[in-house]
Amino acid sequence: MNRLLIVSNRLPVSISKKNGDLRLQRTAGGLATGVGSFYKSYESLWVGWPGINVQRSQDEERERIAETLRKEQCHPVFLSPYDIKHYYDGFCNNTLWPLLHYFNLYADYDPKTWQVYQRVNERFCEAVMEVAKPDDIIWVHDYHLMLLPQMLRERLPDAEIGYFHHIPFPSFEVFRHLPWREEILAGLLGADLIGFHTYGYVRHFLSSVRRLLGYEHTFGEVRTGTRVVRTDLFPMGIDYHRFADAAGSTPVQKEIARVRNRYGKRKIILSFDRLDYTKGIPLRLEAFDALLARKPEYRGKVSLVAVAVPSRTSVNSYKALKKRLDELVGRINGKYATTDWIPVRYFYNFLPFETLVAFYSAADVALVTPLRDGMNLMAKEYVASRTDGTGVLILSEMAGAAEELGEAIIVNPNDQDAVIEAIETALAMPEKEQVERNRIMQRRLMRYDIEHWVGDFLNRLGDARTVQVERSEQIVTPAIRDRLVADYRAGKERLLLLDYDGTLVPFASKPQEAVPGEATREVLESLSRAPGNEVVVISGRDRHTLDAWFGKMDIGIIAEHGVWVKERSGEWRMPEALSDEWKGEIQPLLELYTDRTPGAFIEEKDFSLVWHYRRTEPVLGAQRAKELKDDLLHLTSNLDVGVMEGNMVIEIKNNVVNKGRAALAWITRQAWDFIFAVGDDRTDEDLFAAMPAEAYSVKVGLAPSRARFNLVSQREVLPLLRKCIESDTEGTTGKKEGPGREKELIETIAPV
Repeated sequence: MNRLLIVSNRLPVSISKKNGDLRLQRTAGGLATGVGSFYKSYESLWVGWPGINVQRSQDEERERIAETLRKEQCHPVFLSPYDIKHYYDGFCNNTLWPLLHYFNLYADYDPKTWQVYQRVNERFCEAVMEVAKPDDIIWVHDYHLMLLPQMLRERLPDAEIGYFHHIPFPSFEVFRHLPWREEILAGLLGADLIGFHTYGYVRHFLSSVRRLLGYEHTFGEVRTGTRVVRTDLFPMGIDYHRFADAAGSTPVQKEIARVRNRYGKRKIILSFDRLDYTKGIPLRLEAFDALLARKPEYRGKVSLVAVAVPSRTSVNSYKALKKRLDELVGRINGKYATTDWIPVRYFYNFLPFETLVAFYSAADVALVTPLRDGMNLMAKEYVASRTDGTGVLILSEMAGAAEELGEAIIVNPNDQDAVIEAIETALAMPEKEQVERNRIMQRRLMRYDIEHWVGDFLNRLGDARTVQVERSEQIVTPAIRDRLVADYRAGKERLLLLDYDGTLVPFASKPQEAVPGEATREVLESLSRAPGNEVVVISGRDRHTLDAWFGKMDIGIIAEHGVWVKERSGEWRMPEALSDEWKGEIQPLLELYTDRTPGAFIEEKDFSLVWHYRRTEPVLGAQRAKELKDDLLHLTSNLDVGVMEGNMVIEIKNNVVNKGRAALAWITRQAWDFIFAVGDDRTDEDLFAAMPAEAYSVKVGLAPSRARFNLVSQREVLPLLRKCIESDTEGTTGKKEGPGREKELIETIAPV
């Protein structure tokens, strides 16, 4: 595998100074713990902030730190105290963190912190560029660096870039509160693959992309116009054997003995978390308080060990939370403590690894009830540490881990009665049932451990990049464009089949916006006047509209996807005898769905009905379209009509009609030297399928297609046609490339 560049806000180790010496300490946090346990097994380099402030003028000191970190396979990004205040404490933890965890009332939308966030992301980009090699795999992590993928894409267009989001991604209704929402989404879409812990987060992200940026998605693939970005879920695992093996080690066993000796025969409930308002720690304490109040028999027999690891101590909301916890613990202990029993043992510090595993192993119950959590690796660590199979995990349904650890007792952390009931159930659960539940979860965690998670993501990233490369090979590059123009110029008899909406003109939500402009008319007039050219405009629009727009031009027209055909200077005719008797059965259903979908409307053509939902709320429109299509397929099963999906439309028409069938009247008319067909949506696939192998068939957009080539966007269509027009006006000096060169081109371009 190529070298792996990991990029995150913090390095897995932090640096501090004491008496002039540099000291390394392992960084706390789920990302550093999880990813930090495997990265050295790869040829890798980790880019991030080392946790120490060094002035810009201290070049020697910076180099000394960089040299120390190189031994740890790390590369530093130096940030100033101003950066930390406004980027990390500010935008990351006062804006993004609360918003993405559904605490949007806590979010502060300060333009100054947003500007610093942008600048720091640029700084990370510069740091990556300092060390990046051409074949590196770049893996960006978490919400601190949501702009970085696109910044890297602009500088390294061919790089393999992945992004993983370690915290929740909220629903559109929450995410839309962010003033810079479009910029954040655009930044993420610079990646080839975007990973999340759960399908719910994937779904919310795709919904925001569609509603805010207008990009459609199919099976988790987002088509941005220039690229295709994949999304998927990868529930993060842990280094399972590190915890399981440590539980049996001598130092941990000694620590377990000390813990058990301290608490005697009392049951131990463990609450272990980073101090954060998303973790629901006050609610746990209040539930424990209520348990002791309602059930006096538990007094003196159960102890709650509450460990809160200090976090973001400079942020006001965290200071307030710390004060509240101190008061709650004091109140509970003041109410119930006796000379030989303290209800809550409260630790406000970072626990060494051996001590943590000892608490995991000694605790009878783990109470893990965050109000919202991306994954929560501590729940998995607790299960992994229970080598004898005993112990009960109480887990919040709001944690991503709940989707994997279904054998735990799952609770709503806001439901105090449910939490109390869960604690009582856990304390009374027979050992046999405890073992049965834990063994199932342990086998699952062993299979999908941290190494499996990493391998799964990187394999999918490689697949995503391969698809990206394959599709980019079909894009009309300058070289392919020049070849197309040369073959056009060399041909004496040329056929041009041109879709209208979304191809010659942008897709329009309002009819008046689709009227051909001066530029479109000029191109069609110029093409039709060139000797040897046969120009055909193809559209799903009705013949009367097309006749008004193009009837005076010397071109062919195909209307209503092939129902009506008009030759150059000819009259409209129907290639097939059709009936519209079926309309009476279909119309009432379309009217029902129109009434149920604000913004939808029905268009009636001579031999088809079209249900438009381009003006509706996007998600509602798409849902109604799916439901309508299912109903129509059932209703039309005995009718000789088909149901066709287009760009924000559902069309019902006779089965014998399509664009390809109508175009065959021109394609088979004679032996053409040059054939060009261009279109943008599903209705054009029949046209592409009818093309001879040597023809230039071009799909507008990057969606999979039967066309041989792709144009990135509709804006490229008219310039390409103008290049052909210009080639007709060039002098005859110089060598022209004939159609024979087309065979050479076919062999060099990967088929669709």
